[in-house]
Amino acid sequence: MRILIDESLPRYIRRMLKGYQVSTVQEMGWGGLKNGLLLARMDGQFDVFLTGDKNLQYQQNLTGRQVAIVVLPSNRLSVVKQLEEPLKAAIANITVDAFIEL
Repeated sequence: MRILIDESLPRYIRRMLKGYQVSTVQEMGWGGLKNGLLLARMDGQFDVFLTGDKNLQYQQNLTGRQVAIVVLPSNRLSVVKQLEEPLKAAIANITVDAFIEL
């Protein structure tokens, strides 16, 4: 499973998701891209997009996208660390077009 971490989230998430192929927006050279372009670039290259953008579903048309989206409630490391088990469970059971808010 290929997972992309949005630039607003801590890179620590990579450690939480050992066993998955995890990249960051920065590593892909996509830092600063608007959400629409970012979604278009990742479509077909990644299975899951992790973000903290709670408005993504309202700002973008997600119909037909081939990437699941998981929205974390905060980008604060202390909060993200507490979400390790729910995040792993969500990813383990995710479907292609899922939109999950933790």
